[in-house]
Amino acid sequence: MIDVRYATHPSELPTLPPDELRARFVLEDLFRPGEVSWTLTHHDRILIGGALPEGGELALEAPAEIAAERLCDRREIGVVCIGGSGEVVADGERIAVEAEDIVYVGAGTAAVTLAGDAAFYMVSAPSHAQHPTRVAKRAEVETIALGDQGHANVRTLRKYIHQGGLASNELAMGITTIEPGSVWNTMPCHTHDRRTEIYLYFDLPEQDRIVHLCGQPDRTRSLIMADRQAVISPSWSVHTGAGTSSYKFVWCTAGENIAYNDMDLVATPDLR
Repeated sequence: MIDVRYATHPSELPTLPPDELRARFVLEDLFRPGEVSWTLTHHDRILIGGALPEGGELALEAPAEIAAERLCDRREIGVVCIGGSGEVVADGERIAVEAEDIVYVGAGTAAVTLAGDAAFYMVSAPSHAQHPTRVAKRAEVETIALGDQGHANVRTLRKYIHQGGLASNELAMGITTIEPGSVWNTMPCHTHDRRTEIYLYFDLPEQDRIVHLCGQPDRTRSLIMADRQAVISPSWSVHTGAGTSSYKFVWCTAGENIAYNDMDLVATPDLR
């Protein structure tokens, strides 16, 4: 079963009632024991998935909606271990992963299986170039310290799939950790008309929540997000939020390019 989300015009967003706003952009139930779940957004044709093998193995099959025999016939995948430990098996190669490791699986890979006690998060985009399947370990990737305590946005950003890291066709992916005592992510915020972005919030305490802002900079809306929920951010939308506790999020873009700094900055006083 796959959930399909159709593209939204920016003029629609301010008119959507809260339930419809969530139905368009929030993914609440990605992680189901013993299953692989997929959501397809028509914004840049991104597939977003979750998998909990629970000590066994789960194969990543091609949903009917992409009209392909195998998932990676025309696609690449970023596979994130967001907790526990396990293996990504790509054409028989077993790649061990721990929490916050990311595996890039290239187009043309015939079979992909996820195994172990890990919680896996996946983002897949169309790809018309082949790049090798590789793993990026949390301790080895490029790391950037951002923000300041005065603005409550001290955070550590790790870049995994990008121009200077794991090569890809459309995907860029990384993980940001909001440090204790800070709450804001991606502030000052931005848009990028050339790419869609997906956030997956995780390692958020069960009783806490994140207020995620979306929409055009001068017509923002808010979404309340819980642990292990994802949100789709169209290219025209801001994507920023503040939590009632520290937390982490996986950021992933797909679209015209993979340049990390391809963004259109929004001055905080311009937000409405």
